[in-house]
Amino acid sequence: MTGLLDGRVVVVSGVGPSLGRSIALRSAAEGADLVLAARTPSYLDDVAKEVAGLGRRAVVIPTDITDEESATNLAVRAVDAYGHVDALINNAFAIPSMKDLAHTAFSSIQRGLELSLFGTLRLSHLFTPALTASHGSIVMINSAVIRHSQPKYGGYKIAKASLLAMSQTLASELGPHGIRVNTVAPGYIWGETLQGYFAHMAQKYGTTSEQIYEQTASAIDLRRLPEPDEVADAVVFLASSRARAITGQCLDVNCGEYHH
Repeated sequence: MTGLLDGRVVVVSGVGPSLGRSIALRSAAEGADLVLAARTPSYLDDVAKEVAGLGRRAVVIPTDITDEESATNLAVRAVDAYGHVDALINNAFAIPSMKDLAHTAFSSIQRGLELSLFGTLRLSHLFTPALTASHGSIVMINSAVIRHSQPKYGGYKIAKASLLAMSQTLASELGPHGIRVNTVAPGYIWGETLQGYFAHMAQKYGTTSEQIYEQTASAIDLRRLPEPDEVADAVVFLASSRARAITGQCLDVNCGEYHH
């Protein structure tokens, strides 16, 4: 049997120990070769070894997508490495300030926009020629924060709502070039980052991570939190030819935390 991404080259930005890693490995398992980008080289090297273990190739390119020269280097080297690029997964992420807007510095909001909006738009522009040639696709990683207005998430929501609006506009602009642009919006992701946060909260409030998990999951339809591979599977689907008639859409992957 062939994989969903056989013969494809997939670029993943924001590769880290949780979702970025899962996207890379699920793409490799479906037959893709990878270009791995992030600011932390150690993450890239570790994931590249895992990709190689699946029998696929991985090119490691340390990248800061908020820097024009660094992002341009990524686009040039990605095409040089394989001759073509078929999918760009914009996964770069930064932990939000977690303060209400009244107490959030404008500089913090600006940093969020520089990464989620301008950095992502920069990569999308830079890869447009290659994706036009391959009739490829772009998948944006967003967040369930676009579905609520809970206190302390205001700065993060500004960045992610802007990303969604930009993604929809890009779908209309790039569609005539044969490029599809879609979004995946996870809720909680039961990976390394969230596990560390739950452990911190458990220590702070004198409880256990398991109790915090159960309390959080109790308000979700499936009574559990999505795991990184489950979110990555949705990304792989949207990047594949199985989704060839889908563009401009946002797919929520949240085990029923929010309905859309």
